[in-house]
Amino acid sequence: MVTKRRPLPHGAVAALLGVLYVILLLRTTRDLGYARDEGFYFQAAESYGAWLEQLVHAPGEALARGATDRAFAVNHEHPSLMKLLFAASHEGLHGGLGLFAEEGTSFRFPGMVMGGLAVALVYLWGARVRGAAAGLFGAFGLAMMPRFFYHAHLACFDVPIVAVWTLVVFTYHQALSRRGWLGPALTGLAFGLALDTKHNSWFLPFVLGAHVAVLVARDRLRDRRLGDAAKQGLRNLAAMAALGPLVCLALWPWLWHDTVRRVRDYAAFHLGHEYYNMEFLGQNYWQPPMPRAYAWLMTAATVPTVTLVLFGVGLLVVARKRLRSFLRGTAGDATETHLLWALALAASYAAWLSPNTPIFGGTKHWMTAYPFLCLFAGEGFARLVTVTRRELRVVSRRLGAGLARRTRGPVVEVALAFTVLLAPIVETARSHPWGLATYTPLVGGDAGAAALGLNRSFWGYTTGAIVDYLNREVPKGGRVYIHDTASQAWDMLVRDGRVRRDISVVASASSADFVLYHHEQHMLGQEYQAWVAFGTVRPDLIAGPDGTPVLWVYRRSR
Repeated sequence: MVTKRRPLPHGAVAALLGVLYVILLLRTTRDLGYARDEGFYFQAAESYGAWLEQLVHAPGEALARGATDRAFAVNHEHPSLMKLLFAASHEGLHGGLGLFAEEGTSFRFPGMVMGGLAVALVYLWGARVRGAAAGLFGAFGLAMMPRFFYHAHLACFDVPIVAVWTLVVFTYHQALSRRGWLGPALTGLAFGLALDTKHNSWFLPFVLGAHVAVLVARDRLRDRRLGDAAKQGLRNLAAMAALGPLVCLALWPWLWHDTVRRVRDYAAFHLGHEYYNMEFLGQNYWQPPMPRAYAWLMTAATVPTVTLVLFGVGLLVVARKRLRSFLRGTAGDATETHLLWALALAASYAAWLSPNTPIFGGTKHWMTAYPFLCLFAGEGFARLVTVTRRELRVVSRRLGAGLARRTRGPVVEVALAFTVLLAPIVETARSHPWGLATYTPLVGGDAGAAALGLNRSFWGYTTGAIVDYLNREVPKGGRVYIHDTASQAWDMLVRDGRVRRDISVVASASSADFVLYHHEQHMLGQEYQAWVAFGTVRPDLIAGPDGTPVLWVYRRSR
């Protein structure tokens, strides 16, 4: 007797996808240079790591105000959770167990794990709502998104807040279909982690509060009493209000003393954040009014087009289902899942409706929308599978039963997945290690985006792409002006053994033997300084994806 093989549980598949994504990130991190912000977070993590070591060996001294203030004053304008994880990974996995030979990779590892968590959550949620095919496409759609792939390598907060934002909304949603306080408690805990990750978390109460308001209004209009989902939604909000700030406070020692003033300073820093330069459609923006089209055009220019198309299909499918349910007077989804996804997505973009919202961070600032964009794209892919199967059944009736047998099982899903995911996989593969310089064919690819005047790079991370050139061409004791690369980021390249130790960094083009120029429109003056210092306008090296200049090196004449 032949027994059917049971498919893996969704949780096991989600974990496998997350682990595989982390492995992929680890395998591709060495040729990706360190971003300027990473350099600052390395410095903070080392300070926090010294405090963690003191906490283990002399807890009484470590918990004194003087010790916590000294350690956590470094980069205190940002929450501490990820920097504590960077520190723990560096101390334990590099210094202790020796699992990572490169210090930079050990700092980056927690951010990569967060990237894997985001991919796993998208699969798990999509599979539970619409089936394995939808979950798989959603997970791969997120994983093979070039900008997400780039940021997932970094020791920064942008992918971690994507993961924790998604976790909060996911735990909230799961709690709606259960009774009791365990689900809300988990939601409150997750919200506390989000608060201690990045200030994007401030939008979450508005998202979930709006969703609860819809649940309550729906029940009042329908039955004049609250249903289980609405009651659980209210418990979720109460748990978030009670547990979230406590968890954040417990994990951020900088706030343990003078708490009110320091929380106020933290909020003021981000609510009144200074403006940095960013090029958009050939114009440099450094103060309001900012272009309202920025977020929408940059999403279209950087998210693989097939993912956007299936996202649109998914939205239409969901909207049609809701309209049919309304017209027939039938009860819909008790937890209003798709409404929740739409609210989480919309809130991530909402700030860019204002011309006063800075655009200097590029796509990373609304990246919390992308898991939900991919969940809707998974709905679109599942609809594509359904329609294809139906059409194949019609064809098989005309051509014979053989075709029907050959298209049973997962054949259709696999064939369609290969077809629609091939482009995102190729786009992501070719984007590395130039992540922020690469664009989709919708705007003409990298060269087309450069011609349109879309920003090619920032943060100075592209130095990592030319370390072989530097090691080969810079003579012993040679002097290099590294331009937009932070000194801490350069130091990590040296500590990792990726750049020779004898190469010295200088503060200006005039005192350098080699000048690195990371192209941004507002930095053209830096290139002019190299022309004057070296008496030439001809770079010794031009580097970038697909022939698009992003980084060039000037060399003093021998």
